[in-house]
Amino acid sequence: MAHLYSNENFPYPVIEKLRQLGHDVLTMQEAGQTGQSMPDEMVLEFARTKGRILITLNRKHFVYLHNQVKDHHGIIVCSFDPDFDGLAYRIHKAISENPKLSGQLVRINRAP
Repeated sequence: MAHLYSNENFPYPVIEKLRQLGHDVLTMQEAGQTGQSMPDEMVLEFARTKGRILITLNRKHFVYLHNQVKDHHGIIVCSFDPDFDGLAYRIHKAISENPKLSGQLVRINRAP
């Protein structure tokens, strides 16, 4: 089980499926962090202080941040996929295959 933090544009059906798969997912909404125009650096810092892996669809900005900041618990950047269950299973598989995500960037692409 991983402790995850999703930014505000992450699809809620994926979050629900990840929870069913046993992951502890905190959303920006649940953390009271939405509607504040938080810079991505602050989103990543919040995830870091909470000991959580960040999951996001904002690939470009968080790949850049990963290259600048290595002190984080992991960043999972995903391509949008309307197959929400499939996306959740691919995230789950990536976490299961690499349980030590601290300082790592993982890319989850849409299924072919």
